[in-house]
Amino acid sequence: MFARDTKASRSIGPPTECFIFHARAMEARLPCSNKVCGEEHKVMCVELVANRFLRKVVPLSSALDGKQTCLYFSASWCRPCRNFAPHLLHLYHSLRSSSSANPQFEVVFVSSDRDELSFSTHFNSMPWLAVPFDPDLHSRIRQRCCVDRIPSLVPLINIGPDCYVGEDAVQLVEDYGVDAFPFDGDRRRELKALDDARRRGGVIGDLLRSGDRNFVVYRDGSKVPITQLVGKTVGLYFSARWSPPCRAFTASLAEAYLELARTETAEFEVVFVSTDRNEDEFAESLSGMPWPAIPYNDRTRQDLSRIFQVNVLPTLVVIGPDQGELGTDGRAMVAAYGAAAYPFTEAREAELEAGLKREGEGLPKLVRDTRHAHTLRLDMIKAYVCDSCMGKGRFWAFSCADCDFDLHPACLVTSEESI
Repeated sequence: MFARDTKASRSIGPPTECFIFHARAMEARLPCSNKVCGEEHKVMCVELVANRFLRKVVPLSSALDGKQTCLYFSASWCRPCRNFAPHLLHLYHSLRSSSSANPQFEVVFVSSDRDELSFSTHFNSMPWLAVPFDPDLHSRIRQRCCVDRIPSLVPLINIGPDCYVGEDAVQLVEDYGVDAFPFDGDRRRELKALDDARRRGGVIGDLLRSGDRNFVVYRDGSKVPITQLVGKTVGLYFSARWSPPCRAFTASLAEAYLELARTETAEFEVVFVSTDRNEDEFAESLSGMPWPAIPYNDRTRQDLSRIFQVNVLPTLVVIGPDQGELGTDGRAMVAAYGAAAYPFTEAREAELEAGLKREGEGLPKLVRDTRHAHTLRLDMIKAYVCDSCMGKGRFWAFSCADCDFDLHPACLVTSEESI
């Protein structure tokens, strides 16, 4: 049997009071799909026969039979566990509220707490079942389920008469929420196929819309309908205030964005997809951006990060006007070419690279400037400041190998002969 928290059964007293569980145990065999573990293992089934007052006894047959059951490995001292708990609570309540009077989903808490008081306090916040506090038993269960980190959410998958240990579902639940159910291999493949289809399709309305929300928001709170983005080249900008590279690139992107906004031919929009840690950081990030954003509390932010497999910040994913991901590195193109990178296609990138090559072939490799004592060498520099006009430069420059001196090719004042 397992123990469940029932508020109605509580007596007067602090909820963190330590309870004494009396239990007897028997062994059962649990096949395991993990080859590292072997073909079959014994696990302990604990039957709770008495407690003090807060928990009631739940027969194993009525608690788990016929249900999709997950073992939840967690501890009160673990910060990642505390971060994951709201995801699991939402999943648990959503699945059980949408089920019949006999819900087909159950969670069993297996504690990694260091003492019984910590276990009781931690369990007090949970609406599901728990294995009574027994560190040795918990350790054996973790070993049998191949759990090497917490939090872990391990599905018990029923195949015919046998029960197998499934793959840890923590990341799956964080990524997909209720849609992750029932956490098996087939569901994982279905969800991945759906993500791949959305990424390849690149339909901006389907990517940005969520439930009743059909708009994105500007920093002043005004809203723009997503339908106004259809037919434009749209950059999905994944960024966060806490990241120095993001802050630096935001300035470059804003410069290119505003330059394109002043033209009549460019149909370009950016949508901020925040990875900030909280809403205050999100507001601070958006305050320096001239483009709209997906609202911070909207799950679409996490969905887009997963769909486009964003694991580096900043990232600029460019969706073309024909509703498809262009496949170019938007961040690299903006950093290298600025507004000239528009419309960010592979053809435009090849055109810019060919133009730079032709420009370089038409410049001397070594020159002397009448205002500088050393020989200057033709160099390709991502960004620099010209020491003559003090303007910003990009790509070709005449640079000194002996000192920090760079010139625009147009600012060069040569002697009679190049070297």
